[in-house]
Amino acid sequence: MARNDPLRNFRFRLEIDNITQAGFSDVAIAETTIDAVDYREGNDPPHVRKLSGLTKYGNITLKSGMTVGGSALDLFKWHRDVSTGQVTTSRKNVAIVVQDESGQDKARFVVTDAWPVKYDPSDLSGKGNEVMIELLELVNEGIERMA
Repeated sequence: MARNDPLRNFRFRLEIDNITQAGFSDVAIAETTIDAVDYREGNDPPHVRKLSGLTKYGNITLKSGMTVGGSALDLFKWHRDVSTGQVTTSRKNVAIVVQDESGQDKARFVVTDAWPVKYDPSDLSGKGNEVMIELLELVNEGIERMA
């Protein structure tokens, strides 16, 4: 029988509206929850029924090392567009692609209608020795595992 090892969490890439961006150090996919709604009619047995309520999709948090040149300002500009009221035109689909050890795509999470709600450049310290990290937090209207 062939061995089926689990995927590792350190090989991944992002596609934001089909633009591949591999330079993220961390991607946090928050949980998806479905509210349970209690319901009971007067002639029901003496316990409540559970009905499904609203589905809530958690935020996606992206962290990447700050760079210069090329597309370095793209994430900041996306957040700036939303902060100036352009939410409708700024929604994007995001794919988080998990790869195996050989770099082959094995799992894909598709995030629909995402837009940034938080942009946070890292703190600066004259005594520090760390990489400067940009954080971008995205709200969304759906997360689906496709593979």
